[in-house]
Amino acid sequence: MKQQGKLASWNDEKGFGFITPTSGGPKVFVHISSFPRGQRRPAVNDPVTYSVTRDRQNRLRAKSVLYQGGAQRERAWPRGVVAALCLLTGFFSLLAGLAVSGVIPFVVVGFYAVMSVVAFAMYAVDKSAAQRGAWRTAESTLHLMELAGGWPGAFVAQRLFRHKTSKKTFQAAFWVSVIANCAALYWLVQATAAAELRVSLGFG
Repeated sequence: MKQQGKLASWNDEKGFGFITPTSGGPKVFVHISSFPRGQRRPAVNDPVTYSVTRDRQNRLRAKSVLYQGGAQRERAWPRGVVAALCLLTGFFSLLAGLAVSGVIPFVVVGFYAVMSVVAFAMYAVDKSAAQRGAWRTAESTLHLMELAGGWPGAFVAQRLFRHKTSKKTFQAAFWVSVIANCAALYWLVQATAAAELRVSLGFG
């Protein structure tokens, strides 16, 4: 039998939370897998309907969870995704412009693209592992990928999957990696420009 309640708490990093029944009683555990696929992520205070079952430890668990009313039809992207995509587009547009102008080799653009795809995939795998309680990717590995040039893809993945966005120490390390990588890119641009100037002056 369907019951009504409100999402009292939600840990989006791990994909679970608790529902407070409208009729009263103990809170009911709910996992992200119990929500419909293809809809927005759950949020605290979402009104829901659900059925109740019990897990192997005989604890209450919600299943077949649906958002009530208009909330069920809403399909909004997580906060920050649009801004992340704009940053991604702007950064690669800058790289493409530098490559077309001959400031950097086109291989640099391809390298950033490949590293961003790999970093995005690693975040997706780690998010899935966090929700399943499986083996996680080390944070140092994620930061290494960001430092190596995958930070644009990592930034989009963080916002899209809502992964690692609330951990301040991780975010601080992430932005340090971004700044370090951009500094290295700036050095490459300056070094290339200096080399071209020496050639044009006949010193190359």
